[in-house]
Amino acid sequence: MTDRMALARDFLRGTDWAGADTAPLAGDASNRRYLRVSRGMETAVLMDAPPERGEDVRPFIAVGQRLLAAGLSPPRILAQDTDHGFLLLEDLGDDLFARIIPQKPKIEPDLYRAATDVLVHLHRQPLPEELATYDAGMMADKAALAFEWYAGAAQCSAAHEAVLTALSAHADDSVLIQRDYHAENLLWLPGRDGVARVGLLDFQDAMRGHPAYDLVSLLQDARRDVPPAIAADMLAYYIAQTGQEQDRFTAAYHVLGAQRNLRIIGVFARLCLRDGKAHYIDLIPRVWGHLMHDLDHPALADVAPFIIDGLPAPSDAFLRDLKNRCATSPLL
Repeated sequence: MTDRMALARDFLRGTDWAGADTAPLAGDASNRRYLRVSRGMETAVLMDAPPERGEDVRPFIAVGQRLLAAGLSPPRILAQDTDHGFLLLEDLGDDLFARIIPQKPKIEPDLYRAATDVLVHLHRQPLPEELATYDAGMMADKAALAFEWYAGAAQCSAAHEAVLTALSAHADDSVLIQRDYHAENLLWLPGRDGVARVGLLDFQDAMRGHPAYDLVSLLQDARRDVPPAIAADMLAYYIAQTGQEQDRFTAAYHVLGAQRNLRIIGVFARLCLRDGKAHYIDLIPRVWGHLMHDLDHPALADVAPFIIDGLPAPSDAFLRDLKNRCATSPLL
């Protein structure tokens, strides 16, 4: 038994779930892992977030409380050990959007409408003052990960400045952004009402940011193809529901989309080259397609040449080379 497993058993012994059975659930790109805890017909989820590997459960607790108070559906916390990085969470089930849409494709528009309604609702709530701001400078630095890790080149200062200028023109920190709001972090809970029908996961990195950011995360999904008609409808729906000025919000949507897709390309390359997680390379072509679509918007006319000239297109040969250079000892 590993030290973490022994600590987890000790944690559970101090709860009502002592002696319960555990089984692994899917992990994510972080150092966290999840276990389903069972006793008879009841289940819960154990989050194991090792502090020695840079994880901290306190932001998850704080943001989750905010979301719960807003009438949304993050998992309720049943027990916690913040010193050792353990949380026992309400089990919201297995019906991730990404899992049930292939089984029930006719409900796909309804699920995306429900997820957009969550953003409309959340963006009307008071903004937590304690959250840091995802500002233009930080976003431009994260976009530069594409040059560093994907292209394997020194940061292009001209590209960085162009991205920074575009982001600064659409600076806004008026809402809570979850920053990883997509179909693999959303659960369908049809037994609940209204916006509570969407279960929320992986929101611990929430910050203050632009209202378009999570909408981009939802509709320009790195892991699945969102039908273009649904994406267009939800963008228009959000604008109509919130009274945003259409042209300005649409421009911001594409500027933030370009930033986010650059960051993701860099992060996926880093997950391979540094951490040995080669499967993330397979997702890059989809993200590249989103990036090229965003760069077509006039708001990015000054940015597009630097990106197109500075980053290699994800050809089969280029991606194969990235995979060949993946770390040989994955950090699990």
